[in-house]
Amino acid sequence: MDSTTDLRPQFDNARDYYLSLGHADRSDGDPALYRSGVPHSLLNGVLRLGDKDVDEALAEARGRLDGVPWWWWIGADSRSGVEEALLTRGGAFVQPMPVMAVSLDRVADVPAPAGLTVEQVTASGIREWVQTFAPAFSMSPALHEDISRIEAARAGHPGTLIRFAARIDGQMVGTAALFDAHGVAGIYAVSTVETHRRRGIGAHLTTVALHTGRERGLRVGTLQASSAGAHVYRGMGFETVAEYHIFQLPPA
Repeated sequence: MDSTTDLRPQFDNARDYYLSLGHADRSDGDPALYRSGVPHSLLNGVLRLGDKDVDEALAEARGRLDGVPWWWWIGADSRSGVEEALLTRGGAFVQPMPVMAVSLDRVADVPAPAGLTVEQVTASGIREWVQTFAPAFSMSPALHEDISRIEAARAGHPGTLIRFAARIDGQMVGTAALFDAHGVAGIYAVSTVETHRRRGIGAHLTTVALHTGRERGLRVGTLQASSAGAHVYRGMGFETVAEYHIFQLPPA
């Protein structure tokens, strides 16, 4: 993949990243959905709808995702009209999620803060990595053990997942992940602990992950940004190329 405007590989990368969390249930069909079983909306959801009837897809999603909070993601890989259909069926718009991309030869470097070291996380470090990033995604300590379990057992994805951690004085203070799949460098789980924010740690970790992607022969990086974080990524050279719209559906 050479162009930041080629959307399909970017959405394929995101879909496979989240589908690999679906240890309780997952399907890359119509609809594409995943169920981790962990009670958090980011960890269960519908990622794409093709030609299937919306009412049939909604009934299937409600059945397969019953008992856990979940989101319905609508992006460029879903057919037109889904957003309007969900609104007429009681769906509530939760938030936009910008999809941003950058050519890896144009990434603006962000220097490491003084005393910061970056390491790749091995299997034995996943629990600490989860405990570090979870608060930034409003994932309570009660969920950490289950999230660590599904992170350690990610399955079914066609790419390579590399986790990064930043430390200062031995304390893990930031996280990021590179998902090399579909010819694109997907960036996920970027976080900084609250006591160390506004020092450029998350941005530096993002550049480390992107440079690793370039070393692996990739040419484009992609991520889904929060509305608040988008300006940071723009400063690194990212541009908004698409958008997910996140919806929540009422119980049947």
